[in-house]
Amino acid sequence: MSQKNPITYKDAGVDIDAGNEFVQQIKPLVKQTSRPEVLADIGGFGGLFSLNTAKYQRPVLVAATDGVGTKLMLAFMLNQHETVGIDLVAMCVNDIIVQGAEPLFFLDYFATGKLTPAQGVEVIKGVTEGCKQAGCALLGGETAEMPGMYKSGEYDLAGFAVGVADYDHIIDGSTITKGDQVIGIASSGLHSNGYSLARKILLETMKLDLTAVPAGLDRPLGEVLLSPTRIYVKSILNLLRDFQLKGIAHITGGGLLENIPRVLPHHCKAVINGNSWDKPAIFELLRQGGNVPLEEMYRTFNYGVGMVLVAPQAETDDILSRLAALGETAWLIGHIAAADAPGVDIQ
Repeated sequence: MSQKNPITYKDAGVDIDAGNEFVQQIKPLVKQTSRPEVLADIGGFGGLFSLNTAKYQRPVLVAATDGVGTKLMLAFMLNQHETVGIDLVAMCVNDIIVQGAEPLFFLDYFATGKLTPAQGVEVIKGVTEGCKQAGCALLGGETAEMPGMYKSGEYDLAGFAVGVADYDHIIDGSTITKGDQVIGIASSGLHSNGYSLARKILLETMKLDLTAVPAGLDRPLGEVLLSPTRIYVKSILNLLRDFQLKGIAHITGGGLLENIPRVLPHHCKAVINGNSWDKPAIFELLRQGGNVPLEEMYRTFNYGVGMVLVAPQAETDDILSRLAALGETAWLIGHIAAADAPGVDIQ
């Protein structure tokens, strides 16, 4: 029997040395997100976080997980990877804050066919920036190199966030009643939803160039589409200190039509004035370019509103003033009316 040449893991497409190099490069980035409760550096089998239960009467952990979706395809096309990590964090922590929970820590899952440390570092730069914006720690993560699973230069991302709320202060929409006001906080664009439709309209139907500036936009199309999802955590935590927010809805997949009812009690509906806020130009480009019905726009995209608050009428003006002081653009977009079942009536 002839002697065979030894085959290593690297020969099979997995470079352990590249993985170790990647971890060393991101350690300083991760350290920037640390909180006092973090007990260990990245690299262990699990992240350690000491919850200060003395701060809460009845602490309740709130968890969320999400990804970036087909927005990643635009990052591949443009070879720009520094913002999708922000999207990843945003999609998770924005889901946590709507229940009145402070995000504590975040973990990421980065999967690729062949790890390129430089590309991976760009992605993690975005993740750490998102964590800093949300005030949570990047507690750990997983980097999976899987030859044959992804095309060259491509990857997938998933994120997991954990927060904490006091049981008696969980926001669940149960106290919402007729006469309460609906406030919309501006999005930064499409955020991370509706990109399959956006690509079909802009790239396949209209055949636009991602590096060009279409009529109505003030920046190259690719830059507009890669605008990172806005993280609302710190602004909403600020509001919660002084105001009674009865319900909060993160406007993600399903748009205003599907997400607002998720926080409404059975006897209420939201009546929304569709002309009460400014819609970014990218949405009009999509609507006209794809001849998209208005209801489809409201169901697929956030349409310029990334977060919705429901509050008592007496506090509305002060909340809007506070949001402006916090650097948010916000509008009074509607009110709560009686109904047989939760829903949204856009007028």
